Amino acid sequence: MRDAASSIYTTEHEDFRRSARAFMEKEVVPFHEQWEKDGQVDRAVWTKAGAQGLLCFDVDEEYGGAGAKDFRYNMVLAEEIGRAGASGLGFPVHSDIIVPYISQLGTPEQKARWLPGLVSGELISAIAMTEPGAGSDLQGIRTSAVDKGDHYLLNGSKTFISNGILADLVIVVARTDPDAGHQGISLLVVERGMAGFERGRNLEKMGLKAQDTAELFFDNVEVPKENLLGPEGSGFISLMQNLPQERISIAAIAVAACEHVLELCLAYAKEREAFGRPIGTFQHNRFLLAEMATEVHIARVFVNDCVLRLNRGEVDTALASMAKWWTTELQKKVVDQGVQLHGGYGYMSEYPIAKAYVDSRIQTIYGGTTEIQKEIIGRTLGI
Repeated sequence: MRDAASSIYTTEHEDFRRSARAFMEKEVVPFHEQWEKDGQVDRAVWTKAGAQGLLCFDVDEEYGGAGAKDFRYNMVLAEEIGRAGASGLGFPVHSDIIVPYISQLGTPEQKARWLPGLVSGELISAIAMTEPGAGSDLQGIRTSAVDKGDHYLLNGSKTFISNGILADLVIVVARTDPDAGHQGISLLVVERGMAGFERGRNLEKMGLKAQDTAELFFDNVEVPKENLLGPEGSGFISLMQNLPQERISIAAIAVAACEHVLELCLAYAKEREAFGRPIGTFQHNRFLLAEMATEVHIARVFVNDCVLRLNRGEVDTALASMAKWWTTELQKKVVDQGVQLHGGYGYMSEYPIAKAYVDSRIQTIYGGTTEIQKEIIGRTLGI
């Protein structure tokens, strides 16, 4: 069902797709089931992905990246990850969401210190925003960083942190001035091995079983001033500026998942028989699949447009929120319909549709809930 998508891709993008697909088939698919049992992927897959050029495409060549400032490559990788059902890979979080903070805000010294390892997969990244008592309301965070001259003293805890177990670098959202509201929030990079930085349990989730998601604890962690990312007090603004790309990334993942589910459903409808004929020949099922195909096509065209706008720097907060909530809610709807179409088999974990079902549920929650996205859009409408 990728015909609608192909119009925005060049030969270079399709060459990249073939490389990504071959990587998934060789290095990911045979091992993913075991990774789900382990609760995390093998760290070696990160360095293999880096060697294959599958991480941080937009990082400048001087730091080891391809310098490809074209989000279509990110979208191709999201499609191939979705096609492979490889929900454990934290590559999009790393490349689309976290590393851009360092590329955009980092000093020359910080870039030289961190970017080469992030591109190669030797360094894995995470961003720590959510706290036990503060999710969508970033201004409610309590993690504090007190200025001690040549370093900050960091205290607090974070939860639901993607890549949290494997991460070598964690961008921590902390309050450096308790009396300055959103202007008192800063970004600090905490590195593996810093005294007082501890990881809690690898959280047991409904889906995304192979994607490590952790609790993080900071007990008097001495973070050197050299690890302040961007000016002190600019953290909230930096987060707001980077969230649109994060939300377009989630939308791209959602559309890829929808297309994968539609392919599963079409194949099943042609193969599965009831009352002596394929279930796809029953009018209800034909109509259901027709509706799914139409809505998935609309989503693809919408996200394609958003990605082209993102490349031109034309995506505002409202458009990103529209893309995020609508595609993820569609993903939830389509995968639920897919389970129903599969009947009892759709409830069996061995069937890909069941895995797609549990993996999809988080999509309308992380990156800002559907309700938050609608609130953001509503404010831009003057209501």
